[in-house]
Amino acid sequence: MGIENIIAFFGGIALFLLGISLMEEGLNKVAGDTLRKFLQKLTNRLFKGMLLGVAATVIIQSSSAISIMSVEFVNAKLMRFRQAVSIILGSILGSSITGWIVCLSDIDETKGWEVLLSTGTITSIVAIIGIILRNFTGSRKKNRVGEILMGFAVLMFGMTAITTAVKPFCEHEEFMQVLTAFANPALGIMAGMVFTAMIQSSAAAVGVLQALAMTGVLEFSTAFPIMLGITVGGAVPVLLSAIGASINGKRTALVHLLIDVIGAAICGIAFYGLESVFHFGIMGIAMTAVTMALLNTMMRFVMVVVLFPFVGTLEKITGLIVRDASGEKEKKEK
Repeated sequence: MGIENIIAFFGGIALFLLGISLMEEGLNKVAGDTLRKFLQKLTNRLFKGMLLGVAATVIIQSSSAISIMSVEFVNAKLMRFRQAVSIILGSILGSSITGWIVCLSDIDETKGWEVLLSTGTITSIVAIIGIILRNFTGSRKKNRVGEILMGFAVLMFGMTAITTAVKPFCEHEEFMQVLTAFANPALGIMAGMVFTAMIQSSAAAVGVLQALAMTGVLEFSTAFPIMLGITVGGAVPVLLSAIGASINGKRTALVHLLIDVIGAAICGIAFYGLESVFHFGIMGIAMTAVTMALLNTMMRFVMVVVLFPFVGTLEKITGLIVRDASGEKEKKEK
């Protein structure tokens, strides 16, 4: 364990973030214009807007991009605030798909023909196809598909680098003591919030946790509070997008934070309350990339199901926090 491992760790995070960015940009170029039209036209009903938010986030792999897009539409008066709330709820659930993609990096190296399913082989094949499509074809559409594939390959290489860099630390007692300290809910939530706010990507933060889980040292008791913090910290990029926005644009960004905070609070209070009574016996279970992805999806699903019936209430709360310039309450949009 030394400085080279620390550099490799942050280098892996850099590659992971770059991979997400390349995928997002490529997917935006391929489907962005179409999604913008759908976001404007197919949100006359809240449930439809939520489903669209899920689908759009799965397609372009960025809940922040969808939420920021919603802020821009509301700011330009192309979408009502309540419709934007439903899309944001959907984007929060849809963002969990990235964690399942990351699970591919946990495929074990094997012998024989099964080696074709190993992480290294899959990543290399995707990278080769991606660079061919990007650099050696005359079609702009194929170039963009190549960029998406290259982004995926970079993301996978980043995950491998993170996991490799973390393994030596797992053998030292000091590192394990620090990791165990995050089992304290307050410390774990704070750590997740700060880390996610720093890298401005909840998907990347979950990815780092998955990389740590692949080493076998991350227990549920530590993963759960950090995941709660990651959920809240994911609202930072959207809040930054509201700087200089209209009143409704600021409210749209704020409601993303409210959903994350209230949703995380509901999940945390419900779980720790039930755990104190029933003692589920899962606190010491070692997490894997798959169980981390499952935890992330379940938490976000619970948040959306619980908060969706209260879209109107969220609208009123944000209206009270962010008031009109005149101080008058904005008329309720129907």
